[in-house]
Amino acid sequence: MNDLAELERRISAALTRIGAGIDRLGATPAEPTAATGAGPDTEELARLREQLEAERTTNAQLTARLRAVKARDNKAGAALEQRVAELTRQLDAQGLEAQRMKKNMIQLREALRMLREEAQERVEAHLINKAMLAELESLRSERAAEAAELAEILSEIGPIVRAAAGDEAASAEDTKEATDA
Repeated sequence: MNDLAELERRISAALTRIGAGIDRLGATPAEPTAATGAGPDTEELARLREQLEAERTTNAQLTARLRAVKARDNKAGAALEQRVAELTRQLDAQGLEAQRMKKNMIQLREALRMLREEAQERVEAHLINKAMLAELESLRSERAAEAAELAEILSEIGPIVRAAAGDEAASAEDTKEATDA
């Protein structure tokens, strides 16, 4: 952002200098003196034209740099938006898994409570089956939560590994070129 402000300041200064040069051109007589043919006015005019052309070149360069900076900022902004969307998706998936785990834990507690009550009187097979099913569902939801967490970790590590692999390939290529020379 600081670069943008500096570029805008330089463009404004260049435009001010161009305007001042044009004002000086309008204030000086446009015809060379008849006695000398090419007097100091034509030299001044030539010098001002050179300055004007230099300012135009500078202005064009600064404008191009400003466009490049804006394009880079837009690209970085798009990458950040994509990253935010990805993290939001991961957070939503983890939230759903947490809700599922909470529901399964409630079912497991209820099944265990019923099993304890029946254990005091007598044990019924369907209550044991129900408790085991609740426990299995709880284990499945824990596994799904762990899988979601692993997917998140892999999505974070992937770009780092690819960057490291790219750096190693570039190093190997540089080493090969150095030994060939």
